[in-house]
Amino acid sequence: MINIEEDIKTQAQQETEAQQEESGEETVTPEEPETEAADQDESTEETESEEKDAVKEEKKDTAEPEEDENSKYIRLMAEFQNYKKRVAKEKQDLYSYANEKIVTELLTVLDNFERALAQEAGDEGFKEGMELIFKQLGDVLEKSGLKEIEALGEDFDPNLHNAVMTEQTDEYESGKVSGVLQKGYTLNGKVIRPSMVKVVG
Repeated sequence: MINIEEDIKTQAQQETEAQQEESGEETVTPEEPETEAADQDESTEETESEEKDAVKEEKKDTAEPEEDENSKYIRLMAEFQNYKKRVAKEKQDLYSYANEKIVTELLTVLDNFERALAQEAGDEGFKEGMELIFKQLGDVLEKSGLKEIEALGEDFDPNLHNAVMTEQTDEYESGKVSGVLQKGYTLNGKVIRPSMVKVVG
């Protein structure tokens, strides 16, 4: 009787396995739950790792814009400082050379004053008055930055002197300015009229 029951159980088990094979189902073994648990653990670890990487990337992305803002701020500050320096220089140049046109035109007046004072005058009082006026005009122009170029006896400098003729003389060495035909002037360091000179050849 026991053998018959065992045969029936064995036969039923075989039929069940056959049906599972036909339907494509795999026989579940007791080890499978442990494998699924291990897979779940690995999946959890991968998810945590991905989350950590995402947090790092997010921090990196937020750090880069801050660096960009800092470099942008530094660049803007440098540009602003350069702008201030440029404006200050332009303003200084404007103040220094604003009177250049009128001063240049007044040089002719100075030349004529000097020529007039070089002439003999019968009235000494008149001559002294003219000399005082000439000196006063020269002082005003000097305060504006006008300065006479030293030429007589100096080495010839093409940046300051305009040689119109050469001469031979024992009074000065070769290459020296031996005579001034027209005075030259600078305005705040800028040559507005070179000296017209004679040079020893």
